[in-house]
Amino acid sequence: MNDALPDDRIAENLAAVRSRLAQAAAASGRSPDQITLVAVSKTFPIEAVRAAVAAGQRDFGENRVQEGLTKIDALGDIAGVRWHLIGHLQSNKARKAARPFDVIHSIDALELLDRIDAAAVEQRRAPELLVQVDLAGEATKFGAVPAIVRRLLDRAPSLQAARIVGLMLIPPYFDNPEDTRPYFRRLREAREEWLRDGVDPAALRELSMGMSHDFEVAIAEGATIVRVGTAIFGRRQAPTT
Repeated sequence: MNDALPDDRIAENLAAVRSRLAQAAAASGRSPDQITLVAVSKTFPIEAVRAAVAAGQRDFGENRVQEGLTKIDALGDIAGVRWHLIGHLQSNKARKAARPFDVIHSIDALELLDRIDAAAVEQRRAPELLVQVDLAGEATKFGAVPAIVRRLLDRAPSLQAARIVGLMLIPPYFDNPEDTRPYFRRLREAREEWLRDGVDPAALRELSMGMSHDFEVAIAEGATIVRVGTAIFGRRQAPTT
């Protein structure tokens, strides 16, 4: 677990990120209210989350189910706080993830979708789901290829409790954020194509794309959710062995 920055530093970082977000939104003719900032708190302690909550942040992202559960339990029931699972989710952990997380960004298989929906029915929950799209074919990353994405989107009307609300993308990392733009653009264009092809607009409302170093580019290409960790909580230390 990484050390937490001082509370005032986290508040300053959040203010700076919100300013960048607002400027990027204005530059693309959009309102900042149309874009959800998810503070990625993975590997940082609950103290960092509390500092961000005190500074007005309400959406938090975790990579691992168990770490997220620990923080959710520790934080308690604070009104308005929403938890996003942004890391890869195995089917055998679907039941555990459906209860605490409000949004799951990493749906990439029909079996996983069905298990999440069944768990949501059982636990009387209605999590929002994002389909993770693979546009780069990187062996180290997850996601569904476009043909599978379409099958997942077609399943949306038959879900009993969970709701597909959009798409998520993790593009390759580039030092120059502009090099990421083609991937963001391709995701937006894929959404537009699926809309023209008759997919329910409610299942394509959100585009989750963009992180600390490239979220302005993502916003310019239509992101409605950006996932920002380092710019808020600081750099993560590599685990020691």
